[in-house]
This record gives sequence, structure tokens and C-alpha cells, in this order.
Amino acid sequence: MPDTASMGRFDGKVHILPVRVYYEDTDVSGIVYHANYLRFMERGRSEFLRLAGIHHMVMLANAEPIAWTIRRLEIEYAKPARLDDNLEIHTRYRTMSGARLTGEQWVKRDGVDLVTAKVEAAIITMTGKPRRIPEDVRARLEGFVD
Repeated sequence: MPDTASMGRFDGKVHILPVRVYYEDTDVSGIVYHANYLRFMERGRSEFLRLAGIHHMVMLANAEPIAWTIRRLEIEYAKPARLDDNLEIHTRYRTMSGARLTGEQWVKRDGVDLVTAKVEAAIITMTGKPRRIPEDVRARLEGFVD
């Protein structure tokens, strides 16, 4: 049985993933290194999909293997996170069309936004060609997309 607590939770259509900041996430000053927010957000997107019943490995096992890729990411850093902070990674998808899924993510500490991002993901083949989001994946996502 999967450990769903580590997968986060849905609050309506928003997925929330708790993350603790470890020493390895920080620079010498104890502040989270800017690129590590991308890792936190990737975990948020992955756990959103997993909790919605969409599994990366199943998509890779198709007759024509497909995967999600990030097509565009716009990020704004407002305040730093620090060693031992408890963060929440919020993920919400706004639109789904063709091969693309667009949304937003934000990283919070104690209800305060630290980092915000707009993200566009797309389905591609292993040769990098775009593919429409499969109907079974689309059906699982429909209830979570605004």
C-alpha cells in the first residue's frame, strides 16, 4: 500500500506537498540555493500526477513511450527559505490542450509566498516529438484543471 502522506494532499484543485529544507538544499549561508526550488516544484508536479492516478513509469511502458517535459517555466523569487524550514509546494493546473498542460506553482512558508512560478508542461515521445495528452491521462486530469 502506497504511503500517500508522502504524496501530499489536494485542497480542492490545488495539490500541496510538504517539504523540509535540508542542509543539502542550502548554500553556505543556510539559504536555499535558487535551483533547488526547481527540484521542489518538480516533486510537487510529480506527486500531483501520482495522486491523480497518473504514473510516469506507466507512460514510459506504452507501445510508444511518452513522458512529460517542461516547455516553459517563469519563476519569481520573493523571499528566501532557510535550513530546517517547513515549506509547502502548491501546484495548480489551469489549462489542458493538445499536448500541453499549463499551471502555476508557489512555495509557501507559514502561509507566506516565497517563490511563484508559471509552468507549461508537454507530452513528448522519446525522440522529442510532441504527442497529444492520452485520453486516459486527460480523463484523470479533467477534475483538477480550471
